[in-house]
Amino acid sequence: MTREIFTQLVRKELPGLRRFLLAACSGNSDEADDVAQEALMKAYVASRSFDDAAGFPAWLYRIACNTLIDHQRKQTARGTAIDISQVDGVATTSRSDDGFAYQELYSAIDGLNVSERTAVLLFYMEDRPIKEIAAIMNVAEGTVKGYLSRGRWHLRTKLRK
Repeated sequence: MTREIFTQLVRKELPGLRRFLLAACSGNSDEADDVAQEALMKAYVASRSFDDAAGFPAWLYRIACNTLIDHQRKQTARGTAIDISQVDGVATTSRSDDGFAYQELYSAIDGLNVSERTAVLLFYMEDRPIKEIAAIMNVAEGTVKGYLSRGRWHLRTKLRK
């Protein structure tokens, strides 16, 4: 794949990828940007051996998901992961108030396990079909359906409290 084709395909997928990572990172835009940048670098390096433009979105999201998992593991190992519930009631007068508008939803999403969170975000936020989600997550379609079902149940339970 040439640099020009890679750039065109990334431009098309970047807004959705950014939305997905922002939600997966509980609204932490700095963390989402770090993960996106690292994932795009990995994708660019590997793009020379990738020639399936039609399969590019699933391939890119899979790299991003794996990068996100690695990033979160590193944070947990360093002890730098922050529970979003710790920011409850934080008062601020800056534009960052916008980040708290969806705090309850981010907290509920953050409480899902990685597989459920990934499936729910890709399906509901990015409108990805189950078949593509299965390719991204490297699991069977039935497994994705199970993740979605359990993820919806967990979200319903957490948001009703």
